[in-house]
Amino acid sequence: MSDRLKALAEAGVSIWLDDLSRERIETGNLAELVKEKSVVGVTTNPTIFAAAIANGERYDEQVRRLVADGADVDKVIFELTTEDVRNACDILAPVAESTKDDGRVSIEVEPTLANETQPTIDSAKALWAAVERSNVLIKIPATLEGLPAITAAIAAGISVNVTLIFSTERYRQVMDAYLAGLEHAKEAGIDLSTIRSVASFFVSRVDTEVDARLEKLGSDEALALRGKSAVANARLAYAAFEEVFSSDRWKALEGAGANAQRPLWASTGVKNPAYSDTLYVTDLVVADTVNTMPEKTLNAFADHGEVTGDQVTGKGEEAQAVFDQISAAGVDVDDVFLTLETEGVDKFKASWIELVDTVKGQMAQAADA
Repeated sequence: MSDRLKALAEAGVSIWLDDLSRERIETGNLAELVKEKSVVGVTTNPTIFAAAIANGERYDEQVRRLVADGADVDKVIFELTTEDVRNACDILAPVAESTKDDGRVSIEVEPTLANETQPTIDSAKALWAAVERSNVLIKIPATLEGLPAITAAIAAGISVNVTLIFSTERYRQVMDAYLAGLEHAKEAGIDLSTIRSVASFFVSRVDTEVDARLEKLGSDEALALRGKSAVANARLAYAAFEEVFSSDRWKALEGAGANAQRPLWASTGVKNPAYSDTLYVTDLVVADTVNTMPEKTLNAFADHGEVTGDQVTGKGEEAQAVFDQISAAGVDVDDVFLTLETEGVDKFKASWIELVDTVKGQMAQAADA
């Protein structure tokens, strides 16, 4: 087992893999990562599935069968992806049984519904029923329309991975939506201990957007702030997490068996080659969090990542000072987060189109075979 990844896990960071394919499942690769690299969870998205389906032959037989049965592209996507997630859930079931919160596999609601509340709720319920595993998490975006869908899903006893969170302001709304859902679930007599949730706070994209604006400003003060916003933003999010999950409102739910909604650091692959390739892991080490990594980042940390203790707790004021400096340099921080969410939803939808096109191609081949 990788000593560096083991040290990261022992520091309280749950290591999840941001990738899934039928090849990983059927070759035993996923099970090996659990055993050798401390992986205790999996996140997926339509782009990941598109790559898996385009690059592998392991889906061909199922596609042929579904095409022969007259399935349309949405049905084919639903069947392919839920089967992979179901099987991954089974591989991670022992982890789920031996830990309080890990052993989870995430699958996304249809991204084209990101700005529609009721269809998102319906999609979440359909995925939850189809995967039919207690250790699945349904990914719902943290758009304004997604917030009531999060509450409704939690209220129905569905475990949720809230995705596309960029600002602390929106993150607070996400935590409120989660607590409201738990309160409704409690009123409905649902066992709160069965519900799990993570809040996926996107990291690297913040540096990408802020750095571009700092470089455009071009002053020495602005340029000196590059590479600091993403980590500072996540540290502010953790401070908000600590505040909300020590409140009287939370303690009442905790007393009824509820589980805290852990922060999940997402988009932790480093985009700028000038930065350390383990930046968004090393600088965000803190207990009771998840870091979901692409395999490249996982391997980089296994090779040369460093764990030097808690890098987050108590750093809220320092993180706020970074943003004060960024604002003083001339960056409109509110516009940064608005831009990131808008672009995030657009990328979310574009990845679905990519998956649809990929599966249509596979279906055409199956029809011709």
